[in-house]
Order: sequence, then C-alpha cells, then structure tokens
Amino acid sequence: MLGVLLLMLGNGLQGTLLGVRGSLEQINSSTMGFIMAGYFVGFLGGSRLTPIMLQHVGHVRVFAALGSLVSAAFILYAAVVDPIAWWLLRVLVGFCFSGIYVVAESWLNHSASNESRGQALSLYLIVQMAGMVLGQLLLNVADPAGYDLFVLITVLVSVSFAPMLLSSSSSAPRISAARPMSLKELIKTSPLACFGILLLGGVYAVLYAMSPVYATERGLSIAQTSYFITAIFLGAMVFQFPIGWLSDKIDRRLLIIGVTAVGALVSMMGMYLGDNYLVLLLAAFLLGGAANPTYSLLVAYANDYLEQDQMASAAGGLLFINGFGAMTGPVIVGFLMTKFGIEWYFITLFLLLSCICLYGIYRISQRAHDVVHEASPYLPISARTSGLATEFALSAAEEEQLEELEDAEEVFESRLYDDEVIQRMDDGSDGETPSTPQGKTD
Repeated sequence: MLGVLLLMLGNGLQGTLLGVRGSLEQINSSTMGFIMAGYFVGFLGGSRLTPIMLQHVGHVRVFAALGSLVSAAFILYAAVVDPIAWWLLRVLVGFCFSGIYVVAESWLNHSASNESRGQALSLYLIVQMAGMVLGQLLLNVADPAGYDLFVLITVLVSVSFAPMLLSSSSSAPRISAARPMSLKELIKTSPLACFGILLLGGVYAVLYAMSPVYATERGLSIAQTSYFITAIFLGAMVFQFPIGWLSDKIDRRLLIIGVTAVGALVSMMGMYLGDNYLVLLLAAFLLGGAANPTYSLLVAYANDYLEQDQMASAAGGLLFINGFGAMTGPVIVGFLMTKFGIEWYFITLFLLLSCICLYGIYRISQRAHDVVHEASPYLPISARTSGLATEFALSAAEEEQLEELEDAEEVFESRLYDDEVIQRMDDGSDGETPSTPQGKTD
C-alpha cells in the first residue's frame, strides 16, 4: 500500500504537470489533446501485452523494467520539450502504468486471504485515489516551468518500487488471462453498458487529461489549477460508495440516467458560471462525483446479464471500449477548444453525459430489467485499474455473499432450535432436552 501511494503521487502529478507545462510552452490545446491521448493509447496496449510478458519473464523483472522506463520518461519530459517526443513518452508511460497495475493487483490478490480480500481491495482503491488527490497538491511545491517537479515525480515513482520488491518474500502469483468476450457478443448482451462506457472514456479523458490545459488557458494560477483538479478527484472518491450503496437498492438504469443527468446540468453550470472560482470548484467536485461511479455502475449493470464465469472476461472487453473512447476524447476536445474556445471543455462534457442519459432512457423503453439470476454486486472500480481489479472485486464480493449466506443459515437453524424448545414447553415436556440440530454443533 505504501508503494501504491507513492506511485499514485507521481502518476497523479505527472498528468497535471504536463498539461500546465504545455500551456507555459505555448503549445495549443489541439496539440496538447493529441499529446494527452498518448497515455490512453499506451494504457490500452499495456493491458493486452503485460500478461504475455509476465508469462515469459515473470513479475519481478517486468515490474522492475516498467518502473525504470517510467522514471526515465518523467525526467525526459523536461529535457526534451517537443510535442512528438512528449506524445511518445506519454504512450510509454501509459503502457508502463498499465503493466504496473496488472502486477500490483495480481500480487495483492495473491497475498490477500479469503477473509481479507474485500478489505484489501477497498484499501487499495482508497490509497490509489488518495495518491491521485495528494499528487495535485504537489504542483504547488515548485515552479512547473523548471526541472524540480519532474525530478520529484521521478524520485516518487522510483522509490515506490522499493517496498513492493523488497517485501515480496512470497512466490510471485501465477497470472492467467481470461478469454475475452467478443465485442459483438458483449454489445448484444448489454448495449447500454457498451455505449455508455465508450462515451464515458471521453468524459474521463476530458476530466483527467484536459483539465490542466483548460485551467491554464482560463488564466487560473498554479495553486488554483491544483485545487481545481483536486476537487475532481475528491468528488470521485466521496461519491463512489454512496452511489454504490444506492445501486443495490434500485434499477441501475435509473441511477445511471440520474447521475449522468446531474453531470450534464453541472457541466452547463460550469460553462455559464465558471467565472466564479468557487462555482468552478463545485462543478469540478460534482463532475468527478458523477463520472467515476458511473463506470462501476455500467460494469455492474452489464454483469446483471452475465453468468458468474463471464464477468471477468466482459470486464476486459469493457475496459478496451473505455480505452478507445479515452484515446479519442482529448484529441476531439483539444481541437474544439482551439477552434471554438475553451468553453468547449464543458460543452463536450455536457454532450457526452447527455448522450449516455438519453440512451439510458431509450434502453428502458426497449428492455425489461430481468437479470440472469440476481443482481450482481456493485464493484467500486475505475478505468484507471487493470482488468485484474475486476476479478479481484468479484472474488471479494463472492466471499462476502458466502459469509452472509452462512450467517443466514446459522440464524435460521438457531430459530428452529428455539422453536423446538418452545414447542416442547407448550407440550409440557420442558424437562426433556431437545435434540440439537446438526448445524448448531457445527
């Protein structure tokens, strides 16, 4: 967890720092959108190739190699200020972080016991998000126009691997890549989840990649920019679990429609009232709170129509669809901001979230909410994790359901035992000892 925290501090700062530095270097929004999209290109490739590398050379070597490449890329950002070089470095960083997530999550899943798996997953996600939040505040430590912040993120990432590599006394886990569902089969199973996650990839890209560009172009100071982006991550962290709790109580389509509708309205608020910095912070907080849980909602909704053994494979397909949307999002919004003005940052968010909302309304009219067996559990994951996080979450949810079932059986058997005692007393045979049901002694 310490290693993950340090890792996310560096990763959280690097995207914001690059966006701010690009504006300081007079790189226009369209070009910055192209550069920022490189991360998602690499991330998508890394999610596919890392399992193959792990099977050939093992976890430790892959982990160390990817970590050294990330550290080198971060320091080269400041040494080579060139859009093409930055795009290539972003692709490399995205590829490496995707692989690092696969290794870290598989190791965590391997180390956790059945009893602690749910707690380990929750702690991992909280630590990951906390690192992203705190990373934004590090933007205030030094001048983005210099070398110091790039050195800082290089050091953070380099140091983050030490506790994970040195404390790994147990054997490395064996990784088995799940057979992915075909996209055709996945779209047929849940059109809303696929369409929603495709557009949500664009929303993620705009919020997490283009926010520093928007803030700098708007004329915000370095401190204001860091707080603006911090508000996005805080909203994502605060609203994840309340929305997850609610999703297990009502039709998830209604919640998807409601959350995206709120996000669309907040986007309009940010566009018209964003001159007020406090309103801009509130809009960022609410947009983060709408976007991040929607990914988990759409994954859970897709799982409602899948068998248990299909869910992990489907999660890989949904992650791929989300990555495709994330690749195109920064390019489109960067072009629109350059061509028509920075207000297209919020207009793009409004259009994407509105489309998800309207398509959700349409799907309600086309399909009854009839799940395969029973509603699948809400998994508090995000597109910033690997597909293994979904498998991890599914295992934790299954263990939790088994524990609840065992508790329910114990309560039921206890009530049977009590009813037998009462019945014997009513029959006047209170002196006899009732036979103990088998489950009671167990």
